[in-house]
Amino acid sequence: MLLPIGDVPNPKTTPYVNWLLIGLNIAVFLAVTLPLSMTRPDLNDPALPEYLHIIGARGNLPAQLIYDHISAYDLVVFKYGFRPAAFSLLSMFSAMFLHAGWLHLVGNMLFLWIYGDNVEHRLGHVGYLVAYLGSGLIATLFFCMFVPHSQVPMLGASGAISGVLGFYFLWFPNNRIKVFIFLFPLIMTTVLIPARIVLGVYLVIDNILPFMMTSAEGSGVAHGAHIGGFFAGLVMAVAIDRLPGLLPRKGAPPKVSRARTRLVDAVTDILRSIASNDLAHAAARFAELDSRAQRGQLSTHNIVAIGEHLLVSGAYDEALTLFRRLIAERPGDKSLDRAYLGAGRAMLHNENSETAAWHYFIAAIDLAQTPEVAAEARRYIRIIEETGAGG
Repeated sequence: MLLPIGDVPNPKTTPYVNWLLIGLNIAVFLAVTLPLSMTRPDLNDPALPEYLHIIGARGNLPAQLIYDHISAYDLVVFKYGFRPAAFSLLSMFSAMFLHAGWLHLVGNMLFLWIYGDNVEHRLGHVGYLVAYLGSGLIATLFFCMFVPHSQVPMLGASGAISGVLGFYFLWFPNNRIKVFIFLFPLIMTTVLIPARIVLGVYLVIDNILPFMMTSAEGSGVAHGAHIGGFFAGLVMAVAIDRLPGLLPRKGAPPKVSRARTRLVDAVTDILRSIASNDLAHAAARFAELDSRAQRGQLSTHNIVAIGEHLLVSGAYDEALTLFRRLIAERPGDKSLDRAYLGAGRAMLHNENSETAAWHYFIAAIDLAQTPEVAAEARRYIRIIEETGAGG
């Protein structure tokens, strides 16, 4: 058995929304699931005849036999779990907070506790809540596509949590997951495994392969919802990274005279400014480039030089925007070591951003083209660790 039990590093901020979601799921289980699971169904419940009819029709079983083996909670699940054949927006939300049993609840909450705090730290409290619920809705719709006429209720937080895993997969590749290995009596130990390996196994081995080998309705596990939720989180994370305009910017770049604007095109002007060491003007003109194609005409080295000038000038938000956009637009570029280093340096000037900066410095070390870049990144990591901000 391989069981994730934690991750490193962790942010210092308090994940209030993540704790709230975990608390709500546990509260619903204790207040609704447990007591009603031990209670006989009410004969006057209007959902009972429909439930007996549908279950009997599916399994060709007599109503009395079905009634003898159901609980009041089965009717709650029937009404508030999501049934594709009885599409309901309310049940799409309510199903996220219902669980089939202790193992179902504990497994989901463990994953939410491990991965949710980092993602909430990056998105903020409100953004995290929106992303969580949005991932859950998309996961449910994706599942519904494959069994549109199913009367079997889908329930659980795993679709929304899979969305959190999608965010984590993209944004925290250098994190390590603490995995408990229990192969009694041979092995009982804890190891640290790269996050993307653990989440890749979850996506491919635990969900995609079973989804392809079994029917969506007959497996007993909503693999389709897990897959849909994971890719929903992944796509939202990519979209956020590709929209640098969402990043806060303080102040405005210096204005460029109209005469000089007419003299040469922006890209040529930037190259000439860099060559003459007029980096202030190069930064101003670079901020005017409004397309990826224009920015693509500049080398990574030149863009990094502009970003480092912004750092020296104290324009930390502008520098962070530049470096993050460069990283997003050129993911395969081997010369991004200085961009990651610069992004980490800029991030250190944002409040409660030490953990994010730590990730950038780790990436700079991994991609370092020179010993100097690696040494500087390690120096900043030591500073973070010495101040207790490394998680």
